[in-house]
Amino acid sequence: MERTLILFKPDAVQRRLCGRLLSRFEDKGLKIAGMKLMRISDELAAQHYADHVERPFYAGLVKFMTSAPVIALCLEGGRAVSVARKLMGATFGFKAESGTIRGDFGISNQFNLIHGSDSPESAEREIGLFFKPEELQEYGLCDDAWLADE
Repeated sequence: MERTLILFKPDAVQRRLCGRLLSRFEDKGLKIAGMKLMRISDELAAQHYADHVERPFYAGLVKFMTSAPVIALCLEGGRAVSVARKLMGATFGFKAESGTIRGDFGISNQFNLIHGSDSPESAEREIGLFFKPEELQEYGLCDDAWLADE
C-alpha cells in the first residue's frame, strides 16, 4: 500500500468543502491513515515549500497557507499518489477537467483548494512533516480485498 499527503488548503476550509472533498477520496477507495485540523506555522510552510523558495510566488504561497486552518490527511491505498492527483485535477482550476476537485470547485490560479504529494518519495517526506509516526493508524477494512488487485 502507498501513502500520500493531502492538504485541504485554507480556501477549502473557509468554503466549507472539506467533507465533500474527503468523500471523493473515500469513494475512490483510499482510506484515512491520519487526519487533523491545524494551523501551519511559518516554519512548517518553509519546510514544506522549500523547493519553491526562489520562485516569485513563494512569499504569497506561505502567507496564504498560514492564513487560516488546513486539514492534513495521510491517505492510503493502491497507487495512492497517482490516484489522488488524478482526483485533484490540473493545478489551476480554470484548466482542470470537470469531474476533478479543482475542475468542479475552482477557477482560480492562486486558490486551488488542495495539495497532494507528487511522488511516493515526496509523500514520505511530506507525511513526516505533518504527522508523527504515532499519529498514523494501520488498520484493515472489510472491503480491502475488493479494492486492491496488487
